[in-house]
Amino acid sequence: MAFAIDEINRNPNLLPNVTLGYSLYDNCANVGIGFRAALSLANGQEEQTILDEKCLGNPPVIGIVGESSSTRSIAISSVLGLYRVPMVSYYATCSCLSDRQKYPSFYRTIPSDVFQVRAMIQILKHFGWTWAGLLISDDDYGLYAARSLQSDLSLSGDGCLAYIEILPWSNDLTEFRRIVDVMKKSTARVVIVFAHETHMINLLAEIIRQNVTGLQWMASEGWTASDVLQSPHYMPYLGGTLGIAIRRGEIPGLRDFMLQTRPDLHHNNSFENSTVNQFWEFTFQCRFAPPPAGWVEGGGALCTGQEDIEFVENELLDISNLRGEYNVYKAVYALAYALHDMLQCEPGRGPFSGNSCGSLKGLEPWQLLNYLDKVNFTTSFGDQVSFDENGDALPIYDILNWLWLPDGRTIVQNVGDVKKSAFKGEEITINEDKIFWNFKPKKPPRSVCSESCTPGTRMVRKKGEPLCCFDCIPCSEGEISNETNSMECISCPEDFWSSPQRDHCVPKKTEFLSYQEPLGICLTVTSLLGTFICAIVLGIFIYHRSTPIVRANNSELSFQLLLSLKLCFLCSLLFIGRPRLWTCQLRHAAFGISFVLCVSCILVKTMVVLAVFKASKPGGESSLKWFGAGQQRGTVLVLTFIQAAVCAVWLVSSSPTPHKNTQYHKDKIVYECVVGSTVGFGILLGYIGLLATLSFIIAFLSRNLPDTFNEAKLITFSMLIFCAVWVAFVPAYISSPGKYADAVEVFAILASSFGLLLALFGPKCYIILLRPERNTKKAIMGRGTTNS
Repeated sequence: MAFAIDEINRNPNLLPNVTLGYSLYDNCANVGIGFRAALSLANGQEEQTILDEKCLGNPPVIGIVGESSSTRSIAISSVLGLYRVPMVSYYATCSCLSDRQKYPSFYRTIPSDVFQVRAMIQILKHFGWTWAGLLISDDDYGLYAARSLQSDLSLSGDGCLAYIEILPWSNDLTEFRRIVDVMKKSTARVVIVFAHETHMINLLAEIIRQNVTGLQWMASEGWTASDVLQSPHYMPYLGGTLGIAIRRGEIPGLRDFMLQTRPDLHHNNSFENSTVNQFWEFTFQCRFAPPPAGWVEGGGALCTGQEDIEFVENELLDISNLRGEYNVYKAVYALAYALHDMLQCEPGRGPFSGNSCGSLKGLEPWQLLNYLDKVNFTTSFGDQVSFDENGDALPIYDILNWLWLPDGRTIVQNVGDVKKSAFKGEEITINEDKIFWNFKPKKPPRSVCSESCTPGTRMVRKKGEPLCCFDCIPCSEGEISNETNSMECISCPEDFWSSPQRDHCVPKKTEFLSYQEPLGICLTVTSLLGTFICAIVLGIFIYHRSTPIVRANNSELSFQLLLSLKLCFLCSLLFIGRPRLWTCQLRHAAFGISFVLCVSCILVKTMVVLAVFKASKPGGESSLKWFGAGQQRGTVLVLTFIQAAVCAVWLVSSSPTPHKNTQYHKDKIVYECVVGSTVGFGILLGYIGLLATLSFIIAFLSRNLPDTFNEAKLITFSMLIFCAVWVAFVPAYISSPGKYADAVEVFAILASSFGLLLALFGPKCYIILLRPERNTKKAIMGRGTTNS
């Protein structure tokens, strides 16, 4: 502080023509003493000083640098805030001091514990430590840190606290033994300590007694740079400690200023000189006159005050690790820049009532607050200094690591930093290659309550346990683990299903009656076989078209029947393959029209048989004129046209469409054709059934006609097969899922088609090919009788 004041007074650009002074008070680590000292400064209880010929009074105190303790800062600032006396602390970190309602004149050049806690969380997150213990001091520093750490961990979800223990100020062995027992029983291998050097010394005594090793310590700035704790005695337990430390700075010229320190041999009664003398005696192992009795006789040296301290190595002269001192330096400069800005105020443009400015002669401490809020400067080390709306400095911390060397020495090395950016938030930089780990693998330890759930599982919290303690259970079928929320699984999209590992979605298997599968191949071959047989029979009939058995009972209808059967066989192929819109629409229409054409031909043939029989009787010749070739063709055409009209109306109003059915199997997509209008499909089947039933009835009634007209028996038998197949089809179709419904329908088509083909044309082909002697008009008309 003295160096900063001296440097400012020598700077012609900062506070020109103004000389700063200071008073030092020792608070003796006592709230009451520090409180009285602050009030003494604020009230001006100093010697009278003549500022100039017009100004006589107490020296104006523009601000107070301090306190170092959060508890003492709370007590002092709560009173100084009433008078708006600026107070800039260099070491008080309690987050509670950011409350501008309670502490309107408090500022600090050290980051708040809020950011220190966030820095701790960033380190935990960086190394994947989600399970840690917390030890805190029994004061505002520790209690507010614990509250902030619990709150931030809960909000971020980055970790949990296995335990929270308060370290007593007194050396209570029983309490420390209980705390160490808690640490030993816990599975947390990371221990965070927001406390002071004194607490750690008492705690370590019990740690050493119970030989508790294998812990990764995380130190708050309260003890991370403590020289006392870095002794070889503690290193087996504290080696590898990671700590948050106040930003290290450099102050050029400080060492030279300190080397100018000399004891005053003539004013030994002052506090400052008494302290210097004690330092001098300790450093050079001498005593100022008059020495203690027996000192000289015992060989002790007398101090002259001229000893050379330039080459002395001790903690006071070591400026390589300026942290708290650097904050003091910035605090003094903050007050100086605020005063400088106030004195640069132009009359009529000031921030006070009537746009007035503050003056040095009538200076009031509260006037400085307006300028402290806006202070913004950069130190010679390159750090920017300013305060936010809560009086907090721009947060930045160094990350330190305790390196335990083989020779027993300890080096505290800087391995990174944590800082807050206005645009990026908290940023952490860690050089892991430099970190010393006090474990045999020389790697960061694992500290988790429960290992992360593997892909394909989700977290289920253990009852009564923290959030970080959980079980992992597999996701259900059709679900995969959620990368953004490990507490739940997410369902796969409609056309996807979970993989066996439940870690990603895969396209669902598709199912339809395919040309590549055995069932589809068999049906396809059978369909083509039926078509081929129809073609052969048609060829036989065409070749033998002049023979009596072909010409009998209208050969043209036989040819139409063979063509319709051929279409029936071919239409079954539309039921095989992946359903598409055109195949769905065409399959039922082609099926309906083909079978109506086939059954219409059979119906007309049956009616012709009956008409011929009636015409053979006396007076029945007129019945044949209604069943000539033209009428037969017209009847078939009309009956087929009716079915075509039904199909057209059905396709226009509510046509069949392809459908992806996921109800049969959750992990499969069954492609099928939905009929659209059930009524339309019912009319189509009903019309076929009606014609088949009429054919069967007429053929059945004609079965006992003379053998000359025995084709009625063949028609009766074929219609019996046809009706039996389609009656069995209905329940089988309804009960068959997916592709098997198509297979049942194809089977019904093929079975009924083969039944008609074999029943109607099998006997005729047998006669044509194997018994040609029976393929004569005489044989057909007479069957061996002599009756003319």
